[in-house]
Amino acid sequence: MSETKPKLSAIIACYRDAQAVPVMYSRLRAVFAKLGVDYEIIFVNDGSPDNSREVLAALAAADNRLLVINHARNFGSQNAFTSGMRIASGDAVILMDGDLQDPPEVIEGFYHKWREGYDVVYGVRETREASLLMQSAYKMFYRVFHFLSYLPVPLDAGDFSLISRRVTDVLNGLPESNRFMRGLRAWAGFKQVGVPYMRPERMFGSTTNSFLRNLDWARKAIFSFSYAPLDFIIWLAFLAVAGSFVAILGQVAVRLLYPDLAPHGFPTVIILTLFMGGIQMLCLGIIGSYLSHIYDEVKRRPPYVVESYLNYVPGKDAER
Repeated sequence: MSETKPKLSAIIACYRDAQAVPVMYSRLRAVFAKLGVDYEIIFVNDGSPDNSREVLAALAAADNRLLVINHARNFGSQNAFTSGMRIASGDAVILMDGDLQDPPEVIEGFYHKWREGYDVVYGVRETREASLLMQSAYKMFYRVFHFLSYLPVPLDAGDFSLISRRVTDVLNGLPESNRFMRGLRAWAGFKQVGVPYMRPERMFGSTTNSFLRNLDWARKAIFSFSYAPLDFIIWLAFLAVAGSFVAILGQVAVRLLYPDLAPHGFPTVIILTLFMGGIQMLCLGIIGSYLSHIYDEVKRRPPYVVESYLNYVPGKDAER
């Protein structure tokens, strides 16, 4: 950590957030001024189809402490955070969504916990302004993920967090391209603590997420940090074999004791075939999800492509 004023790097993933960007910028500056820290604000335009590029260009022209990364297309928020973390020069980085659902004023609580010696300070969503269905779905996901994951992941903790420089360096050094930041953050370890806050609805526009999109995102997270689905296949196979032995013994016993009641004919065969076929398809689907993750990783494609930077020159970090 710096001996003078510490420096914070705020990294904001932007997608359809043109209206929110100036408000986010103003509120971040106010928070950093109150804390009395040095800072940089890194907006990552993740292929946003609105006029985010023009809004960010105007702000960057007026403030050289505002850096902009324009991605060549939309690569997702996790890769947007990765893109910003790899150029951030602060003693700690702050990850935020650009829709103002992560209130910048909560950073003050993050900062004080960091100064107490915590390497990771994450926001815990005590309440959120959302439909009852979405609130229940989010609560269920975190608890299912916590149960299935092979490492302890905090409940109701999203990407909104402050991460120290040494943990940032660890995360930047990880080679994987399927990145789930809150899982990687927990995997890195070090001293971590949560700060509760209320997550509001978007200030502008409508959410870009949907139930099905969140479901797919949850699936990827679970297959990235859990072996439980593979264990489920083993237990399912064991139960299927055990059930077949019980069925065989039952069939023999019924035929010997009550011949007229014993099931016979094609319906029984069809039902058993469909049942076993369904189990096999389920197992193949689970294995296929793991194989798709492996396939993505072995291709070694970069997790994102940068089209342009504003107020940042690659390879000249020492001059900034």
